Amino acid sequence: MRYRPEIKEEARRQLRALGKEQRRNIGRRLDALQNNLSDDVRKLTAKTQEYRLRVGTLRVLFTLEKDLIRGVCCERSQGSLWVTLSL
Repeated sequence: MRYRPEIKEEARRQLRALGKEQRRNIGRRLDALQNNLSDDVRKLTAKTQEYRLRVGTLRVLFTLEKDLIRGVCCERSQGSLWVTLSL
């Protein structure tokens, strides 16, 4: 199944605040997710469609709605810094 990410303007602003390399890595990983949900993707709970994608020290949390990848937030794995991403 082919998935399509939905990225809102607010998320674009927040992504621009990240470093260039982090933005590239997240972009590559979101592109790869369109064809395959394997790799560093984990389902967070059995009852919901919430998933986590690991990108270096960042974790991108998202939900699946049929063929749509909708992001929730991005966090650093070693700290409590949260960057909200409305993908």
